[in-house]
Amino acid sequence: MADPDNVVWLSQTTLSVDETMETVRRLRERFPALQDPPSDDICYATQNRQVAVKKLAPACELVIVVGSANSSNSVRLVEVALQSGADASYRVDRAAELRDEWFDGVTTVGVTSGASVPEILVRDVLDSLSARGFDTVEEVRTATEDLMFSLPREIRADLKAKEAERALRA
Repeated sequence: MADPDNVVWLSQTTLSVDETMETVRRLRERFPALQDPPSDDICYATQNRQVAVKKLAPACELVIVVGSANSSNSVRLVEVALQSGADASYRVDRAAELRDEWFDGVTTVGVTSGASVPEILVRDVLDSLSARGFDTVEEVRTATEDLMFSLPREIRADLKAKEAERALRA
């Protein structure tokens, strides 16, 4: 290394907060003059969700994470749930992917979502859980988020149809 006193660390925004801090700790051992990045690289939404999952997982036999398989933060939430005490945790894109066998003997289910998952997908999972008898909801809030994300075009038509169907049922 050219100059061990001139080193800065950076990380991917969706890495586990705990793992990132452990890596930084090890880097500091090797490079005592290690500099922090100019801004916090860990996405606030990712961090908020990991903190919430750590809080709810010990009380849950099952944690469902709503989010895409190619979403690093969604996949990471499954890992965080398992490491934090949930007996089982699965990631689904949508409610139709929930499997009956996941709920055998389960009395408490936690639900979370990846950082940019549309709320309607989470609502659909909650509706499916309610239909399975999990109809008591207790919200675990560790932070309040107020940013809105644009929905991909390919999902908009499907969601509009679901909203129209939901309105007809009401």
